Amino acid sequence: MCGHCEDIQTQTKFVILMHPKEFKKVKNNTGHFTHQSLKNSELFIGIDFSEHKRINEIIASHDSYILFPSPNAVNLTNEYPKRSDKPLAIFLIDSTWACTKKMFCESKNLNCLKHMSFTTIKTSQYEIKEQPNENYLSTIESTLVVLELLNKWEIEQIQEKQLEGFLNPFKEMIAYQKNLIVNPKSNAVRFKRYS
Repeated sequence: MCGHCEDIQTQTKFVILMHPKEFKKVKNNTGHFTHQSLKNSELFIGIDFSEHKRINEIIASHDSYILFPSPNAVNLTNEYPKRSDKPLAIFLIDSTWACTKKMFCESKNLNCLKHMSFTTIKTSQYEIKEQPNENYLSTIESTLVVLELLNKWEIEQIQEKQLEGFLNPFKEMIAYQKNLIVNPKSNAVRFKRYS
């Protein structure tokens, strides 16, 4: 799917924190696709990042937020997020909701970050995976909304064509998985022949 990824440069640093269980799903993991598409992103795997040197460096040197809906979150849809002259950093947790809670509880440094949210009418295109709620989005889908809103606030100047192609690896992965469900034997033969 990596051949379908856009090559997007941003002023904003994106930090993807992936739970080890998600890392095992690397072939259909949208956090991985997000990282591959954003040049100014870093990906870390773990649960407790409290003493993680690189993550703490990013927090110290950036105006840092974590994408997490909460009552006190800055709603990017209608609020300008920059609060200092430091470059913006947005932390994304790539995990199930249950595992996200554990990562939050154990990572003391994440608890200090400002929360960011957004409001959207978009629904998930993740047809092969049941979401807990119809308005829950995958990591890559949430990141696309954030990128569009950063463009709106002129924090980013990403070309519309790149934004339109941002979900391509995600869409291709879903199409591939659906095809496997419909034609499991033919795909297994094809995989064996070309692997």
